[in-house]
Amino acid sequence: MRRQAREVALQILFQSEFAPQISISTFLEVYEGTINDESLKYANLLVEGTHQMKEKIDSLIQSHAQHWKIDRMATVDRNILRIAVYEMKFAKEILKPHMAINEAVEIAKKFSTEDSSSFINGVLDQVSKS
Repeated sequence: MRRQAREVALQILFQSEFAPQISISTFLEVYEGTINDESLKYANLLVEGTHQMKEKIDSLIQSHAQHWKIDRMATVDRNILRIAVYEMKFAKEILKPHMAINEAVEIAKKFSTEDSSSFINGVLDQVSKS
């Protein structure tokens, strides 16, 4: 259930970068009826929380992603990182770092390139130690 919510949150965050004029609720409506309500609520929580803490999240990612500027990262990878950092550092219910990292790596394997999971693992490992 939580994996599905994270995947939906990733898709919404990804889409919102290309269409910021569309509201989060409009993006969420697309998924109504396709996933259970609990997953949809958690996806919304992740999206809203990530948006609210975006500046702090991006700052953390940037300070641990050596030789990579956040705006130069692949959009999918950047948003996978944002969700994981939000869950590790800022969520109401903090997720243990190893769980957040594992989830992010598995989602990267599904939605991004072959090399992305290693990159995401490395950055999140550094963030978790800070």
